[in-house]
Amino acid sequence: MNPISRYWHKYKWRNTPYAPLFNAPTSEELVSLDCETTSLDPHKAEIVTIAATKIRGNTIITSEPFNVSLRAPVSLSAQSVKVHGIRHQDLNDGLTEKDAMHRLIDYIGNRPIVGYYIQYDKAILDRYAKRYLGFKLPNPTIEVSDIYRRKLEHILPNAYYDLSMEAIGHHLELPLSGRHDALDDAISAALIYVRLKYGDISMPSYV
Repeated sequence: MNPISRYWHKYKWRNTPYAPLFNAPTSEELVSLDCETTSLDPHKAEIVTIAATKIRGNTIITSEPFNVSLRAPVSLSAQSVKVHGIRHQDLNDGLTEKDAMHRLIDYIGNRPIVGYYIQYDKAILDRYAKRYLGFKLPNPTIEVSDIYRRKLEHILPNAYYDLSMEAIGHHLELPLSGRHDALDDAISAALIYVRLKYGDISMPSYV
């Protein structure tokens, strides 16, 4: 969100609890986020789970996670269950979409959002936020695969880079869980971010 849009939204929502969301964010604390959804199409996908973890400096605060399941959406098919392993019966106690969005903004505030292919998650969350809050999430996003790619291109331009999360984690020697639920992926993205921001990087062995 550009400064003019941020100022306009802050004025529009000035007498509501949403006003602090439009304050300019700092880099002191970030949130790493991931969603499990019913489709790879961000215009149609419905959210099944949302998870996030905070990052303070070079520390990932795994003791303060955000992890919610929503009620089973209509588009939760057998095909999508094969991808994330979450069944209708697993979501019997899930939140409504509105409750999930309110809990999410309470957790993330105006912090920048870190993630792996985070624009996909952000596009879906923006749809939900617009529907239930009246505005898209104003949080800036940080894409860890893009940081990784830029760092490698600086070392050796025009080479082939494997940008899968598994390849990045292996190259950076990170203990990624490999389970690929929303919270594990959020933590994995946080690990990649911290490693890239505060550590050195060499060329991977496959280059």
